[in-house]
Amino acid sequence: MPLLLLQLIFNKIEASPMPFFIRPIARMIVGRVKQAFIEPQIDLHLGYLEAELEKNLWFVGSEFTAADIQMSFPLEMAALRAGLDISRPKLMGFLDLIHARPAYRRALERGGAYELLN
Repeated sequence: MPLLLLQLIFNKIEASPMPFFIRPIARMIVGRVKQAFIEPQIDLHLGYLEAELEKNLWFVGSEFTAADIQMSFPLEMAALRAGLDISRPKLMGFLDLIHARPAYRRALERGGAYELLN
């Protein structure tokens, strides 16, 4: 999650209004930090999580646990903002399993659909 937060902050900096003479410098710095650190680290972490789900259906083993609940939100954020897609089928399948759970559906019925910041 810290990497996703860093990415969000750097994306906001990149898109924020600023004096015209600072804009190219700020965008260059943001672009280099994202390219050299944030994006490779997100890719590394997603790769690790994908490999973990190749061992079991859930993160801690063959049964659903609180760890899976905790991992669901960062993975939803990664799918929305960090390039998590079908190229990582285990992680996408995990999100599908989470979304198919009756408790998840009841929570949405009760609280309404939520939208992550776009």
